[in-house]
Amino acid sequence: MSEVKPPETEIRRVGVIVERRALDNPWIDHSWRPVQVLPGAPASAPWTKLAEGPGWQRLYAGPAELTLYRHETESYQYNLDSREPGVWVFLRRVQDERGVELLGASCDPGEAHAHSDTGDDIVDAVPMPAPILAWVSDYVRRHPPAAFHKRARTKPDADALARKTRLYESDPLRQVPEDE
Repeated sequence: MSEVKPPETEIRRVGVIVERRALDNPWIDHSWRPVQVLPGAPASAPWTKLAEGPGWQRLYAGPAELTLYRHETESYQYNLDSREPGVWVFLRRVQDERGVELLGASCDPGEAHAHSDTGDDIVDAVPMPAPILAWVSDYVRRHPPAAFHKRARTKPDADALARKTRLYESDPLRQVPEDE
């Protein structure tokens, strides 16, 4: 079943390159980290070895979708205004021969923060490629962040807030004496 997206939503597929590096550590023998995002998804099969050296391997982890939502343009603008705009890649540790799977990618720093709060996910930013940078910049230009408008509060109506209960009416100490 496909998810219904608002009409302002745009999606691009990217390819994710990760690196597996051997560690000299008694508790863990290797580490994973994303190193690059490719504009467009290559036809290669996921987990294809691309390069290898002493103690490291670079692999094509697979395709991921970058989704831009209109209500997140302020976060995208924050990313674009940073010293080095990035794409955050999310990897999750799993119990299989590889030990990690590709969850996805995002241009939204807030989404990256939410994924890092889960605790066990590997969340890392890689430099944003020029075609993705142009696409996100164009999206933010066409869908500028909404201006913040502070709501003016109305004064509360004291009579509307006050109420009398039956308990109040039945309490002889709270009753107003009748005219004598």
